[in-house]
Amino acid sequence: MEYQFDLLVVGSGIAGLTFALKAAASGTVAIVTKKDKLETSTNYAQGGIASVLGPDDSFQLHIEDTLNAGDGLCHQDVVDMVVHNGPDRVRELANLGVPFDHGSSQMAPFDLGREGGHTRNRIVHAHDMTGQAVEQVLVAAAEANPNIHIFENHLVLDLIIQHRSLKAGTVTLQHEDVCRGAYVLDSQHEEVHTFLAQAVLLCTGGAGKVYLYTSNPDVAAGDGLAIAYRAGARLANLEFVQFHPTCLYHPQAKNFLISEAVRGEGGRLIDRRGRAFMEHYHPLKDLAFRDVVARAIDTEMKKSGDDCVFLDISHRDAEFIQQRFPNIYQKCLSLGIDITRDPIPVVPAAHYLCGGILTDLQGRTSIENLYAIGECACTGLHGANRLASNSLLEAMVFAHEASLHCSSNMESWRRRSLREIPPCFPTPPKQSSGSGLQSEMVLITHNWDIIRRLMWNYVGIVRTDKRLALAQNHIAQISLEIREHMPNIPLNSDLVELQNLALVAELIIRCAIQRKESRGLHYNLDHPQKDDPNWQRDTVVVKHQTEEFFCASSK
Repeated sequence: MEYQFDLLVVGSGIAGLTFALKAAASGTVAIVTKKDKLETSTNYAQGGIASVLGPDDSFQLHIEDTLNAGDGLCHQDVVDMVVHNGPDRVRELANLGVPFDHGSSQMAPFDLGREGGHTRNRIVHAHDMTGQAVEQVLVAAAEANPNIHIFENHLVLDLIIQHRSLKAGTVTLQHEDVCRGAYVLDSQHEEVHTFLAQAVLLCTGGAGKVYLYTSNPDVAAGDGLAIAYRAGARLANLEFVQFHPTCLYHPQAKNFLISEAVRGEGGRLIDRRGRAFMEHYHPLKDLAFRDVVARAIDTEMKKSGDDCVFLDISHRDAEFIQQRFPNIYQKCLSLGIDITRDPIPVVPAAHYLCGGILTDLQGRTSIENLYAIGECACTGLHGANRLASNSLLEAMVFAHEASLHCSSNMESWRRRSLREIPPCFPTPPKQSSGSGLQSEMVLITHNWDIIRRLMWNYVGIVRTDKRLALAQNHIAQISLEIREHMPNIPLNSDLVELQNLALVAELIIRCAIQRKESRGLHYNLDHPQKDDPNWQRDTVVVKHQTEEFFCASSK
């Protein structure tokens, strides 16, 4: 089946929904999302949104905190734009009905928390379930908009790219790639559809599932990064994977995050013997930047041989804890942990990818009419280490900027007919009618597990040249197996995700090998110092013409 819309949005988190709601005023919008529309990283975000809304705060302080966290790689113009636009975007959400916690007066309309790396209280929140509150309001607004159409359980396979040469007479001035849509798998009916659009917005989130332990939902397999790379877009800074310091350590707790706001409210990290240790690693102690805290916990666990450390907030008033962190309190209590009396067992887990698809200030990628917003994008805001709660802020601001750019171009885009475009690549995937999926699923699940363990052990919080080289060799073998032994497996979402996961793992490793220094989230024992003369720049990767192009399809 072929669909045609003005705009195609891939992903239903805060980035995709915010863009869709704004852009729907100028055209029709299709939102395709690989699972349920609420199954997004946004929905699991606990802490909140960083913005300058307090009387003792300033744009300059927020900018400085962001730059300090980014360790020399933030783009100043991007940081300025995002920080200055923050208050307006937060007020838009509040006007839509997001139930942020209220402040004490008209001068302080929001209750503002503090998290690691922030020098002021500036985290707007809805208790400890901010992302869920935002997601529910945005989804309801999108469903009520007649210009927005949501397709659940639809997974993008590859982008539809047109090669265009710009000529002056017989001389070719430049070659240009233009995005015209995407091939999309309807996972429930196992059918491939063609979605044509004037522009495509990738809002697919991160790639936490490339690691064995992560706070991310299962959908975070790096799909947007993989399809953008295969199409020829430029990606950058994939070596900077943020490991959240405090994920709940319990056999019955999958991917449950203990918000950084717990430390912002006085929670202390202690070892099994009750000894606080962060004072030995940073002057900010428990409120140090995430990369520092994650490495400190990793070091303490390796020194002691313990499986976890503990986060203790039991010294605060019990009623305050229950009101401020109702979700965390109830979750821990269901597992036999009363956080008003007991310390919480925690470990670091892959949480946020600071790199991604390179964009400009409007969210435009290196491919015309292809945009990227949110965690899948590398805008230059986060640099080598994201400041806590800047992620939802970034998504809102760039969704706003991208919607303005798309709306201003909509009239000129419509003058062309999408049905009259020249041949594009890749060709539509052919679906197999074979019945080999059941017997071959072991190949998919085995390689999925191998990739995640490989990345955790060799490309984790602390790296070495030897581990990275071994990881590169291993991932090359896995990729070869995927290409040679799986082409006859009937097309399905698990196979697509495995191919994407393998490619994203390979790109993370390539970026990590290139950067011969330690900076922010990338810490290499063989290059422990920061090297500004040579490496105060982005690490860029792009698909070479000689690389084999394999789209997520089967014969």
